[in-house]
Amino acid sequence: MPLSELDQPLGRNRRARPRPPVGRWLSRALAGALVVTFTGLTLYAALRRDPDGGEPMATAAIRERPRAPETAATAPDISRLEAPQGPASARQLETESGVTVVRPGADETDIPGAIVITVPDEGTIKLAPSPDKRLVERTRHGFLPKVGLDGATPAQVYARPLGPAPATKPAGRIAIMVGGLGISQSSTSEAITRLPGAVSLAFAPYGADLEKTAARARAEGHEVFLQVPMEPFDYPDNDPGPHTLLTGPKGADNLDRLQWALGRFTGYVGIVNFLGGRLTADDAALTPLLREVAGRGLMVVDDGSSPRSQLAPAATRAQIPALKADLALDGTPRADAIDKELQRLETLARENGVAVATASALPVTVERITRWARTLEAKGLAIVPVSAARGFRNPSSTGSLR
Repeated sequence: MPLSELDQPLGRNRRARPRPPVGRWLSRALAGALVVTFTGLTLYAALRRDPDGGEPMATAAIRERPRAPETAATAPDISRLEAPQGPASARQLETESGVTVVRPGADETDIPGAIVITVPDEGTIKLAPSPDKRLVERTRHGFLPKVGLDGATPAQVYARPLGPAPATKPAGRIAIMVGGLGISQSSTSEAITRLPGAVSLAFAPYGADLEKTAARARAEGHEVFLQVPMEPFDYPDNDPGPHTLLTGPKGADNLDRLQWALGRFTGYVGIVNFLGGRLTADDAALTPLLREVAGRGLMVVDDGSSPRSQLAPAATRAQIPALKADLALDGTPRADAIDKELQRLETLARENGVAVATASALPVTVERITRWARTLEAKGLAIVPVSAARGFRNPSSTGSLR
């Protein structure tokens, strides 16, 4: 039975909404894309009729020229055709060529702005390689020096050779030891590169990478020494640093402290005191230390800072090659004061045959020594390494050398 309008559910009598003509839109889009593609291809073909885009063009024939027969004069050097074996870095290039470049670093404010380049003289004196396996022993503190089975000692082997004798005998010889190296990289580099090779350098035991730095100094011709911290009279207010050699009951561990210092690097000729007024005046404290030094074939240098020091005479009694410096060049670190001490050093050298001075690696000290050293040849004076100073002592003189 047909339902009336009152009997039909609500909403059933609405007309369905026509669906959007998706097919018609899709066909129009495809047609448009085809037109655009065809138009683009047509334009591209029209523009590419000239393969050079309308630019001028020319055609030239390339013919290989006939090679002339090789002769002994024109044949290539096969050894030069090998793959180049260049240095891996600028540092390696410097090492291989012998050129030293000092570059100011970000934390090195006491170095000039420009780099310093030092080209070695062809006549540079070469030092013996270090470490010499005959002269080292492995310990818990590292490699320590020792006397070789053949009797060779570090004091002999690692010393700087004197080189050829001068044409005329010098009126006097001067030995200088510059200390305090190895802690400041910039000051150390300045001293190594600027000072004459015959100037001896002393390294404190607290610097980083001392083995490499000392090796660089030796490569520049400088013999090197080890500075050993020793107790001063005003210790501990004036503290030389860790592993200081002490007097009295506190000195029971001195041998271990000394061996720690001796193991910091290799290639040094001997030791020199750093401070040490109290210890160097104490025979009881010095005796076991000098016995250890003697057994290791080292030289001993007293820097002359303490008038009460017995270091050099006690070392001589222990049959250790030893000497005491005559003066310190930069007790007053001013250019005029340093120049005055250098003049005193010249006078002592003429009177005694040889004079020995110590100095620190302050920039002003390095600059004044470098400038002064250029004047020595005209004065009939010569710089010798500290290790050789004892051999030029006048028998009749009464200086401080031992």
